[in-house]
Amino acid sequence: MDVPEGWTMEEGGRALLRSFKFKDFSEAFGFLTRIALHAEKADHHPEFTSVWNRVDFRLTSHDAGGVTDRDVALAEAINRLVGD
Repeated sequence: MDVPEGWTMEEGGRALLRSFKFKDFSEAFGFLTRIALHAEKADHHPEFTSVWNRVDFRLTSHDAGGVTDRDVALAEAINRLVGD
């Protein structure tokens, strides 16, 4: 399975990981809002943490016990949405 640009595979192949930094809290929160709207439509919801201007993602399919094509597709969508 190819890891999308900018993402890393968690040790053991259980999740895709990536962190994003923004100018401030408002930009980070706006980005998360775009991700939430996409995730609802895709019915695949990311694990994330947000601290002021940083958003950290961990993408995994819990029912499959690791990374699936759905996680790769979500990572690619996040990469596109970060530029919007």
